[in-house]
Amino acid sequence: MRILKLSMPKMARFLRVASLVCALAAVPSALNAQREKLPPDDLDLVEKNWPQARKTNTGIRYVIEREGAGALAVPGEIVSVLYNGSLLQGGKQFDHNQDRAHPFVFRLGRGQVIQGWDQVLQLMRPGEKRLVIIPPELAYGTHGQAPVIPHDATLVFEIELLSVKRDT
Repeated sequence: MRILKLSMPKMARFLRVASLVCALAAVPSALNAQREKLPPDDLDLVEKNWPQARKTNTGIRYVIEREGAGALAVPGEIVSVLYNGSLLQGGKQFDHNQDRAHPFVFRLGRGQVIQGWDQVLQLMRPGEKRLVIIPPELAYGTHGQAPVIPHDATLVFEIELLSVKRDT
């Protein structure tokens, strides 16, 4: 067995190269965390119809149609919303609630709605209205919600956050 003897400058160079190799080895996992979550055909459709759409770090795309005011909604709060939901492919509406007297009310961040809703509503302020495009894995995923929502469906919502109430 031979013991490698390196001078200080060579040892420093060796350590720099070794740390660079380790850093480069970590890059694929960092890139994977930011992978595109929309299927290719859906991505093309979104980029064509909503080129101004912004993207969250989880892959949700959105367009702010009307700014809101006040504090952002946070998990545990009770939110009231109006919405229209449709399939990206074909545009078929599958659900809606536009009744201001009886909005859809739920506790944010408790899994009472699809993940995409729990995430995007935390970025909204009362009075805000957004067009939101939710990738399948943050909606109903590979199972869908038969017979209305097929498997691996990208969903488009128009969501208006009417109010946010803290539970006291």
